Amino acid sequence: MGNTLKEIAEKLQASPKKVQLIYAFNGVGKTRLSREFKELIEPTTEGEEETDTKIFYYNAFTEDLFYWDNDLAFDAERKLKIQANGFTTWVIQDQGQDQNIITNFQHYTSDKLTPRFNADSTEVSFSLERGDNTNLDNLKISKGEESNFIWSIFYSLIEQVVDVLNVPEVSDRETDKFNQLQYVFIDDPVTSLDENHLIELAVNLAQLIKSSTSDVKFIITTHNALFYNVLFNELSTKACYMLEKNEDGSFELTEKRGDSNKSFSYHLYLKQTIEQAIEANAIEKYHFMLLRNLYEKTANFLGYPEWKKLLPDDNREAYYHRIIQFTSHSTLSNETVSQPTNPEKQTVRLLLEHLNTKFWKEIETDAYSN
Repeated sequence: MGNTLKEIAEKLQASPKKVQLIYAFNGVGKTRLSREFKELIEPTTEGEEETDTKIFYYNAFTEDLFYWDNDLAFDAERKLKIQANGFTTWVIQDQGQDQNIITNFQHYTSDKLTPRFNADSTEVSFSLERGDNTNLDNLKISKGEESNFIWSIFYSLIEQVVDVLNVPEVSDRETDKFNQLQYVFIDDPVTSLDENHLIELAVNLAQLIKSSTSDVKFIITTHNALFYNVLFNELSTKACYMLEKNEDGSFELTEKRGDSNKSFSYHLYLKQTIEQAIEANAIEKYHFMLLRNLYEKTANFLGYPEWKKLLPDDNREAYYHRIIQFTSHSTLSNETVSQPTNPEKQTVRLLLEHLNTKFWKEIETDAYSN
């Protein structure tokens, strides 16, 4: 019998480490763990003062502070609205961080895509330069771009918090809003970035954490092995774990002492996860992402310039476009991909078998653990 998420949260609270880094596959319970941890540190109560805040957390619920006004009557003035909260007002308005937020956002998206805050920082509109000295105004951005924007606000907030709390004398700090802060919990900050930007984000986050001289502790959870590995290599004062869910619904938090390949055989774990889904006829969209990840890492290990070169010769382009359909981030905010059909589920089975029989037999199992 394993632990409940509340018991896992209690273990994290008991750790003396400055940073705790947790890897878990999607669907295991990272976001629920962040909520359990938040309730452990700062139970939800009515009328609580913002100066009493003990934890900041970024997860899927953070995005709930932002919602679209699509101007259904005229379809002309679309705005991303921000639910009233003192901290976005503080970082955007009081601290004048709007330009830093815009800079961070454009760095990870496009310098032609510009957010504009209104006077009281309760809504944002977006414009896109067309390239002919005109703009496309009041644009509704994609979900990935929206996540980037929200992360840019949170990151700017944490930058300010670290700067404030690095002042040792409490009376010398520019605000008392964060004097009680104990934890920053970050769950998968931005999953829509390409590898280069994801690495840069991880490095910047690690540098920010290392610059913190206060007693604030950081907990970071992710399902992205690359993000995990960069943080693992950048941060020294850390504890590393893998969060797993047992068949009975309980959880295990196992300490690990290496990067994703050395400590929990990431590639083999991916393969096992897909195999279990195939056996249970429970293949979903995200299994295509896991399959693509397997092909990418195997191609890299064997020295192939493109992962699609590993696909079966007889129908390579068709298989490639099928995987891309399920794994690429859409540039259209209202574009969705349907659940896999039975033939598409069979494609996952076929491509995993192909990878296993044609390429993995050439690779010793322990090569994935080194």
